[in-house]
Amino acid sequence: MVEEYKKWYSHNLNADFELLTFGQSGYPILLFPTSMGRYFENKDFKLIESVQHFIEAGKIKIYCVDSIDKLSWYNKDIHPADRVKNHIWYDKLLLEEVSSLARQETGHDRIITAGCSFGGYHAANFAFRHPWLVSHMFSMSGAFDIRGQLDGFYNDDVYFNNPVDYLSHDQNRELWNMKIILGTSDRDMCKGDNEKLSGILNEKGIGHWLDIRQNADHDWPTWRQMFPEYLSQL
Repeated sequence: MVEEYKKWYSHNLNADFELLTFGQSGYPILLFPTSMGRYFENKDFKLIESVQHFIEAGKIKIYCVDSIDKLSWYNKDIHPADRVKNHIWYDKLLLEEVSSLARQETGHDRIITAGCSFGGYHAANFAFRHPWLVSHMFSMSGAFDIRGQLDGFYNDDVYFNNPVDYLSHDQNRELWNMKIILGTSDRDMCKGDNEKLSGILNEKGIGHWLDIRQNADHDWPTWRQMFPEYLSQL
């Protein structure tokens, strides 16, 4: 399995940005880490290993992106408005730098987003904000209401980064073409978040799979079972 480390200076973040890639060809997947996780987390917890056969077969190329959660949603040292603004710069990085790189390297016009836990929020928010770019979205135990990170603060920037708010009113036709999987489990603390988002999608008539695993937890063993099954849908 081909693994490559990449690092460059991001003009959006005004800082260095790091990621790991796995594979040489296939569908490009932006894979997010969990809360405040780093670009190597999904490798360390063997999520990459769980889909190694897809990578080696040339079906997918995974881009394990870094997060800036410590500077944005989890940064209690700055005003909530600035937390959201920092995330918006991250979104621009993903859109203008990482996604462009992935499309150029793989030759695919669209990308796939995926992530576990808070990475599921990132996967969903990026996909729903840029549905013209994302063909598939796989969330595993994601949470989709960001307001809990903002100490009661709310403005338009929060609205447009909170899927359970803006999705209800979004009429972008590309949303109906996206393949969406919401993975959760009976013992998942984010089960309610997934059921709520599923209800919003149902109200809009957007097809998706709400996958509720039985006797499973909000943890890596569950996600290592989910991820290869979801990739088999490609």
